[in-house]
Formats: sequence, C-alpha cells, structure tokens
Amino acid sequence: MTRVPMHTFSAVIERCPETGMLVGYVPGFPGAHSQGESLEELQSNLQEVIAMLLEDGEPALASDFIGLQQISVPA
Repeated sequence: MTRVPMHTFSAVIERCPETGMLVGYVPGFPGAHSQGESLEELQSNLQEVIAMLLEDGEPALASDFIGLQQISVPA
C-alpha cells in the first residue's frame, strides 16, 4: 500500500456575528481562508482552498501557529 504524504495545518474558526457563518483561516498562510454553514462544510472548503494553494508549491508561512491560550481579567 502506498502512503500519500499529508500536510497538516491548524485553522482558527470563528462565527461571523453578521451572517452566522463559520469562518476559518490558517494563521500565517496567506489566502488560506474560507467559510461554511457547518464545521463539516468549513473543513471541506478549507481543504479545497489549501489544496489549490499548494498546487503553487510549498507556502512560505508568515508565522507558525503555536496554540490558543485563555486569558482571564477582572470583570
């Protein structure tokens, strides 16, 4: 069985307050953004966009995604 090499990217997902759509983007990867009505649709759309961008070669990422952190401040 031949293994297909995979790229893995982390996406930030937010809900647009105006449209209610889910919006996702890959930090540091210009052009890697999309939207969808569900998480499944958004993931599929992001996969399609990223695959299309990778056709031009490996991206020169502007930054490396490290993670998310919750910050608490007095209310």
